[in-house]
Parts: sequence; C-alpha cells; structure tokens
Amino acid sequence: MNTTRRDFIKTGAMAMAGTALLSSCNFSSPIKKELMGLQLYCVRDEMEVDPLGTLKELAKIGYQHVEHANYVDRKFYGYTAVEFKKILGDLGMTMPSGHTVFGPRHWDETTKDFTDSWKYTIEDAATMGQQFVISPSLNEKLRDTYDTTLRTMELFNKNGELCKKSGMKFGYHNHDFEFSVKLNDETLYDIILQHTDPELVMQQLDIGNLYNGGAKAIDIVQKYPGRFQSMHVKDEILSDGGHEKYESTILGAGVVNTKEVIDLGRKSGGTIHFIVEQESYQGKTPLECMKEDYDIMKKWGY
Repeated sequence: MNTTRRDFIKTGAMAMAGTALLSSCNFSSPIKKELMGLQLYCVRDEMEVDPLGTLKELAKIGYQHVEHANYVDRKFYGYTAVEFKKILGDLGMTMPSGHTVFGPRHWDETTKDFTDSWKYTIEDAATMGQQFVISPSLNEKLRDTYDTTLRTMELFNKNGELCKKSGMKFGYHNHDFEFSVKLNDETLYDIILQHTDPELVMQQLDIGNLYNGGAKAIDIVQKYPGRFQSMHVKDEILSDGGHEKYESTILGAGVVNTKEVIDLGRKSGGTIHFIVEQESYQGKTPLECMKEDYDIMKKWGY
C-alpha cells in the first residue's frame, strides 16, 4: 500500500475525531472499558503450527480478546494487519493490545526520530484497533547506566506521543530484572514508573514474573495506585528443575494470591485489561490450561 507518512497521520487524526464523537472522551487515555483476554504466548507452539485453528479453539472456550506476541515483517502470525483483524472479527474476537519489543534499532539518534520500522509497528497496531502498544522487555543497551535509562524513558514518553496521534497508548510490560537491578540505589522499575508520564505511557504489570525478581505484586500495586491499566493475570509455583525459581501455573493454585491482586487492580490500580497468561503447564496441554484459567476468571467475576 503506497501510503505516505503524512497520509497515515492524517488518517489517524480523522479516526480519532470520529471516535471522539462516538465516545465523548478525550485521548489522554483509552476508552475505560474493562475486559478479560488472553496473551497468545500461552499457546505459542499451537499458534506457530495452526494459528487459525488455535484461535477457533480459544473462541470456543469463550475468549473474546487476545494479545499478540508475534509481529514479524509487518505480519501477525503470518497475516497482515487487515487479514488478521478480519480473522479475529469473523470469530467474534478483537486484539486490544500487543507485544512488540522497542529496541535500539527503532530510534535514529541522527535524525532524532523513530525509524520507519517502528512507525509501521504503530501503524499496524492502529489498523488492528489496539488500545495499547506494549514493549515486553528492555534491551540492556537502553538501561546499562542510570543516565542511559533516563534517556530511554524520554523515548518512552515520545513513544506515547506517537501512539496518541492514532488514539493509542504506549506501554511497558515487566519481567523480573526490573526489580532486582538497581541503578543509583533505585530499582529499575522505580525509575521506569517515576520517569514516564502516566498520560502517555501505561504499565502492564505482570503479577507473576516479578516473583523471580524478589518482588510481590500486591506491594507494587499498593506503591503505585492507578498506574496499571493492564495486568498479566498469573499465578506462580516453585519450578521443578526450571531455569528460574518460579514458573507459572493454573490461576489460584500458586503463591501470588492472584484474585486479591487483580481485585486491587480493579479497585485502585486503574486496571481495565486483565490478560491471562500461563507459560508452563505441569503436564497438561496449553489449551486445557486456558480452559481452566478462563473458567476461574469467570468464577471470580471477570
């Protein structure tokens, strides 16, 4: 498609205006509508072999919203944004958020601008109708010193400004190093939260990952109320021979006190997206686990 950057920005602005008329809300934050969804990394092997068949199975379980973890060469799981949006739409599904790592190659220090590769990422996310464009990690080159990290947070805020032009919000998703790595006696996560503009950059708190960094989700939500528009809903158990101390498991079966955390997110964390994620299965199939997790979330009122 021969669309110029100016045409894209103009189209995005028109879309924003139309949405504003329908929703009567401003674009400093996404539409505040709560949803429960699934991170497709949970079924990563199945999505690699048979993405359409896997999505059909998830739709049968009852999932209406998914979050991608595969965007390569402007394609989601091998499909263009237009194609993948139609596939989801035909199944009664949407993709309100997605994971694409923002890295050094996405910012041109010479021109002081985002590279075309990253601009296309934002364009395709807008085509999908996403609310959040989330980077699920932080390259070591972008956080090797305190000053480097502060400059990266400036880029996060600029990312927020770029996403805002298309009615979206940039976001960050934690792993575990953010809570164990310290710079100038501050944890990396504290630096991220304290130097990003909440109006431009949302946080997706993975309530399970942080256990391997020595933190507890309930403490983080209490420390930063209102900052977590999205959560990866997880539970963790001690790993049986894995490379990390904890691994994910069926919701409610581990140490996270998952329901307490997500209830707090709903009450005071600002959370509107509750995205189920389970990456280890303890002898069950991923789809069996997704069914159990779905039923538990519904039982909990999500």
